[in-house]
Amino acid sequence: MVKKVSKKKLINAAVEISKKAGEAILEVYNSDFEYTIKEDSSPLTKADQKSHDLILHNLRLLDPHIPILSEEDSDIPFSKRSKWNRYWLVDPLDGTKEFIKRNGEFTVNIALIENNLPVLGVIHIPVSNETFWGSNCSGSFYSQDNKKEKQIYVSKNIDDPITIATSSSHPSKDLDNLLKKFESYELIKKGSSIKLCLVACGTADIYLRLGPTSEWDIAAGDAIIKFAGGNIISLLDKDILTYNLKESLLNPEFIAFNNDHNKKRILTLLNE
Repeated sequence: MVKKVSKKKLINAAVEISKKAGEAILEVYNSDFEYTIKEDSSPLTKADQKSHDLILHNLRLLDPHIPILSEEDSDIPFSKRSKWNRYWLVDPLDGTKEFIKRNGEFTVNIALIENNLPVLGVIHIPVSNETFWGSNCSGSFYSQDNKKEKQIYVSKNIDDPITIATSSSHPSKDLDNLLKKFESYELIKKGSSIKLCLVACGTADIYLRLGPTSEWDIAAGDAIIKFAGGNIISLLDKDILTYNLKESLLNPEFIAFNNDHNKKRILTLLNE
């Protein structure tokens, strides 16, 4: 009989693995690196591969029975991965464009998916040495520079100005049109999964994504937001995001929000 690794051990290990990956990424970041362009027109650096190799090696040491789906190794047929009821979903370097720009706004994302939902998520920001994590057994937390962690919660705000996290690299005319409908708002522009972290810790009230993302971009942040008291829903069917239920690994457009009041408010404005 295979002994199952406890959720607490998985959380602690995923946090430490994300930090190690961050260190490997910074070694490349602080050097004269080059990059190539993948078939999907997205950039790839040596840091992506170094982080990928480190994360997969350590996750397999932790529990070799949990399969892994990573952005840099996503060529796994749906016929195979559809049979997984528990797996790691990894983005070794989220925000490669930010990495290339050297603006520091890139992350390491590690999520554990069970029955098509994220039950554990870790997002590490290498440049600032900040780590966000959350799980269905303990809530969501934040730590910087290896200091004692503190529990985080989404904002309780329901009033204007509403604070909206938005992409610094992916402008959206649809979002610009939506913003015109607000009497007042504050905008925070960030790259990668940092926007999801801003909602989870209460710095932003919502993050509206009106464009393509992949499942590994969002899963870790989805978990952290959920277990901090917020949620993410698809704008397609207004239901929570699910993972590994289809051939495509692209997410629908979505909204991450702090409470139902702001969720309803955004959905109403989108329908006007």
